[in-house]
Amino acid sequence: MRIVICGAGQVGYGIAERLAAEQNDVSVVDAQARLVNLVRDNLDVRGVVGHGSHPEVLAEAGIDQADMLIAVTLSDEVNMVACQVAHSLFNVPTKIARVRAQSYLAPHWQDLFRRDNMPIDVIISPEIEVGETVLRRLALPGAVETVTFADDEVVVLGIDCTADCPIVDTPLRQLTELFPDLGAVVVGILRRARLFVPRSEDAILVGDLAYVVAKRDQVKRTLAIFGHEEPEATRIVIAGGGNIGFFVAQSLEARFANARVKLIEENRDRAVAVSESLHRTVIINGSALDQVMLREADVQDADSLVALTNDDETNILSAVMAKNLGCKRNLCLINSTSYPAFTHALGIDAYVNPRAVTVSRILRHVRRGRIRSVQSLQNGAAELIEAEALQTSPLVGRPLRDLDLPDGVRIGAIYRKRAVIVPTGETQIQSGDRVVIFALAQRLRLVEQMFRVSLEFF
Repeated sequence: MRIVICGAGQVGYGIAERLAAEQNDVSVVDAQARLVNLVRDNLDVRGVVGHGSHPEVLAEAGIDQADMLIAVTLSDEVNMVACQVAHSLFNVPTKIARVRAQSYLAPHWQDLFRRDNMPIDVIISPEIEVGETVLRRLALPGAVETVTFADDEVVVLGIDCTADCPIVDTPLRQLTELFPDLGAVVVGILRRARLFVPRSEDAILVGDLAYVVAKRDQVKRTLAIFGHEEPEATRIVIAGGGNIGFFVAQSLEARFANARVKLIEENRDRAVAVSESLHRTVIINGSALDQVMLREADVQDADSLVALTNDDETNILSAVMAKNLGCKRNLCLINSTSYPAFTHALGIDAYVNPRAVTVSRILRHVRRGRIRSVQSLQNGAAELIEAEALQTSPLVGRPLRDLDLPDGVRIGAIYRKRAVIVPTGETQIQSGDRVVIFALAQRLRLVEQMFRVSLEFF
């Protein structure tokens, strides 16, 4: 595909890195020469210095031949105008824009982005995407990663396997024999920085991070089998009252009647503004790095501290301090790609990377074939994909054991007529099924091919 990306910040760079590695023809536009030079020096992409909304700049980037425009600059307005220019002057088929200001996204203004008004095909709101990810983690504290597919009926859990895990050193084949009615499949294991798809004779070891696909009604039982029976967090302290912190607090008030939420915000004006829009959340004006403030928020009795400020170091330190003061669990926002490797050593239970969340959302629309959803894992080392099987797919009509799937690919669940099917060797995929697949990065092209419409279909 030919893709033009407006914005060479963290998200734009991350998208360009992924798409270029997959042999797409990528051009990146940014007004800052330093960022464009960084992209040129490190990635196999073209770089253009200039405003992404200017027609001559887009033309220099090759927009007239592009299949897609992805606008992820820091300005909502530049992103929206870039999409308008790409549509009106260059007839670009697919236009994706990051829009952060919630006023643009209010339900009563939804006609704004209709094709005959401002033609944007996909709106990405990082605050909402990241906020929803945080809420899923709070609902299932035993998992360090949580992703949902198939109308939320299929849940993929990233589970830390500690010394207390009762199934450590047990071959996966025996797990099937021990729990024959468990609607869950281990599709991937991260071990000593290596991510792989396990075979039936492989066993889970202490220190592994296991990726498990489970039916929604089997999630808590699955976590218990892996030694995690932590109750849902109800006493929550949020550090940071910015857009994400406010969204999480507002959602907790609306969705969880028993949640007791306290929010620490350092900026007084912001703290006042947030307090006027929240009803059951206690707002504390102060620094999340101040132990006095943390104690005032009763962090020592909290189920979870969620650090959602704009500063990685503040998030990490406040999470560590809260844990040392007695908080049961912590979760923090980490933008840098350098810190995640040290989270366990620092005592961070779980983290959310906004760039990875946004990149995953965009990849759903870049992937070829009938791809419905995508979640990137471990900085692009693998992906979880939900795709619809067509009659022409090579997966349809044959038992799974006869498909000869390549190494690095594992089918975790099949969603058919509102029912989740846990695959076995005898299972046959039917046309119209939605299939949840774990695939290592080097196998993604093969997965796309499995779900593409063949020319013979027409």
